[in-house]
Formats: sequence, C-alpha cells, structure tokens
Amino acid sequence: MESNRKEVIYLKAKERVSAIKEFYLSGAMYCIIIPFLIWLNYQTTSFPWAIFPALGWGFGLVVSGMAALGINPLWGKEWEYRRIQELMNKENL
Repeated sequence: MESNRKEVIYLKAKERVSAIKEFYLSGAMYCIIIPFLIWLNYQTTSFPWAIFPALGWGFGLVVSGMAALGINPLWGKEWEYRRIQELMNKENL
C-alpha cells in the first residue's frame, strides 16, 4: 500500500516537472520568435500585425505557467479540498 502511494506521488511529481519544463521551453521560444516577428513586421508593413501572435501566445504562456506552477486564483487548493470533501460526504450518504 505504501509503495503504491509513493509511486503515485512520484508520477504526479514527474508530470509536474514535465509541465514546468514545457513552460520554460515555451517561454524561451517566445523570447526568440516574437522579437523576430516584430522585426519582420516593421521591415515589411506599417500595420502592427505582430501584436496578435505576441498577445495570443503570451496569454497561452501565462495560462500554461499558472497551470505548471500550481497557481490558480479561481479554483485553488482550498476550493479543491472543499469540493473533494463535499463529494466524499455525498458518496457516504
């Protein structure tokens, strides 16, 4: 039983580390590609189209970072704990 619990904890930690790694990689790619797109934008046209990929990817990066780092202002750990307790109590009735 204890070994199974440790394995589950290990797998969750491994999954979280993988998510953090993917977030850092995406952030690095953002820092490389977006400046190139901005440069390309100003070399080719006067319309600032580079703002759209910067904002879209930036928003996705923020959401990905929040998920990877465990930051959730709407449904945090307290909400999750209360909901689990509520569902467990409902099952016991």
